Amino acid sequence: MAEPGPWSDEPVRIVVTFPPGGTSDLVARLVAQYLDTEFGQKAVVDNRPGAAGTVAADFVSQQDPDGTTVLLANNAPFTIAPTRFKSIPYEPIDGFTHLAYIGASAPGLFVHPSSGITTLEEYVAFVETAPMTYGSSGVGSISHILGEAVDAAVGVESIHVPYQGSSPAIQDFRAGVLDSFYDMVVQNSDMIEDNEAVALAIASPERNPQLPDVPTFKEQGYDVVIENWVGLSGPAGIDPAMAAKINETVLAVFAIPEVRDRLTELGITHTAMSTEDYSTLVGELIEVWKPLIIAAGIAE
Repeated sequence: MAEPGPWSDEPVRIVVTFPPGGTSDLVARLVAQYLDTEFGQKAVVDNRPGAAGTVAADFVSQQDPDGTTVLLANNAPFTIAPTRFKSIPYEPIDGFTHLAYIGASAPGLFVHPSSGITTLEEYVAFVETAPMTYGSSGVGSISHILGEAVDAAVGVESIHVPYQGSSPAIQDFRAGVLDSFYDMVVQNSDMIEDNEAVALAIASPERNPQLPDVPTFKEQGYDVVIENWVGLSGPAGIDPAMAAKINETVLAVFAIPEVRDRLTELGITHTAMSTEDYSTLVGELIEVWKPLIIAAGIAE
């Protein structure tokens, strides 16, 4: 087993598929900070948003496999893009060395308190007679796919209103423009606590310990489990010894209590796994997401 520590004399560039300020960006900066302060590995964050994460993924796939460029990987370019787009400029499994899985967070369904709806059962009864609008962070986003999956499970057709990111959707929800919205549950805990939104269900396998009163879709009779995962992946061909070193070092970062606490605040449940298991998981998730993406009508 490799010992945690620096793997390159050069600063490591962590490429992020989204603009600054979002969850992926915050996780990348958390990793970069503690790689430096705790393990002596300099790291910088490089935001390269665009084309549902494929711009950043394509860029990283073309870099030298020397461990100095890695991607803050997530669903968008790896488990959604392969089915959503007719073609992508990289191979999601063999085109990368999947180095270190970090964890996953789950979205959920929110309604306005003024609706009087407090349970998923009440929501289903309501939308069967009067379809509701729901906001998402964009066509093809996890929140959109979840909305379509819930509609399919419930047997209704809601009115999808896509936004460019979750913030404007939430703003319109607060203003009464939207009846409901789908977004990451833990990140909206303040709205729940301030009674600005009612969380009817979370799409995780089990309840989140931070919000134990929010039930899962599954326990309420609907087999809907959709999570957004994050990890570190590099170009194909990284030396196995270096890959093992990176894996052990990243796992050591997330073993630090304050790092785990910050990850929990972001709604991400950390899971340690080997590079082999992480790579296998990416392949499995492509197949899991394929029918969801097709059902959502967003596959080209």
